[in-house]
Amino acid sequence: MLGRAIALACGFCSLTLLAHAAEPTLLHVNTFPTARSLPFYVALDRGFFARHGLKVELEFTESSERQREGLAGGTADIVHSAVDNAVAMIDVAKLDIVIVSGGDSGTNEFYVQDTIKEFADIRGKAIVVDATNTAYALQARKILAQHGLRDGADYALDPAGNGPRRLAALFADKNNAGAILNLPYSLQAAAKGMRSLGRTTDMLGPYQAGGAFVRRAWARDNAATLENYLAAFVEALRWSLDPKNHAEAAAILVENLKLPQDMADKSLALMAEPGFGFARDAAFDMAGFKNVLALRAEVEGGAPSDPQRYIDLSYYNRAMTLVNK
Repeated sequence: MLGRAIALACGFCSLTLLAHAAEPTLLHVNTFPTARSLPFYVALDRGFFARHGLKVELEFTESSERQREGLAGGTADIVHSAVDNAVAMIDVAKLDIVIVSGGDSGTNEFYVQDTIKEFADIRGKAIVVDATNTAYALQARKILAQHGLRDGADYALDPAGNGPRRLAALFADKNNAGAILNLPYSLQAAAKGMRSLGRTTDMLGPYQAGGAFVRRAWARDNAATLENYLAAFVEALRWSLDPKNHAEAAAILVENLKLPQDMADKSLALMAEPGFGFARDAAFDMAGFKNVLALRAEVEGGAPSDPQRYIDLSYYNRAMTLVNK
């Protein structure tokens, strides 16, 4: 009887240890609330994160400034944002941050009030941005400079925050002449009579917009977790862009972003457009990133740095071996 009790006890201990080992790893992920949030919704709802042993708590940021603070302070483990924010954290804030994957080209368009017929009409007004010294604000400043308009002299920058906040600022004040908007906010602006003066990729060339970046020390200490996360994200992205899942993917956008059906369908089609929406498998676009660095150097001053200083794609490359083919 004693031997049987010991055996049963050992069996119970083994089951307890197995159950404990199977507990998912908790990750705090921060991103912007846009149509490009679709893979996150899919990965959570369809179990892609869970199948890779992860429990992801997703937070949407109100601005890139808050997002950068969260990553620097450790309240976010992984952030998805314009990778120029990572460059700013490294170059300006002197933080040890590293970009670990690509993601998308931004789906960005320069939208303006219906009273603005051309870029020259922006003179004396404001441009709404997220933060004034990173990412799409730099794109706006470069585009306006191409049309002879200087920041601080011919127009002002209004740092309103994320896409919903920029759109709200445009609706609230006609003196806010325009903003660079992505999906679905560009479509919502168009529905209210605003006009597009063009896609930023058409005006500035390829651009590595969205990507994932982390604290470098965290990546080293949590390599397997990061690789499983990136694999799960790629699987969810593949599902999101698979034409046979279009109806379900559009329904996810309708539910989570409260979009009309036609706007969800159009957002999904545009996000699948090569060179404008998602990159295949969230691959990193080196040519686009070199343009990011060149743009930052031109607008902010200085010379472009070596791209390798900011990236470590080894985690992504190992993640791709884990992707469910």
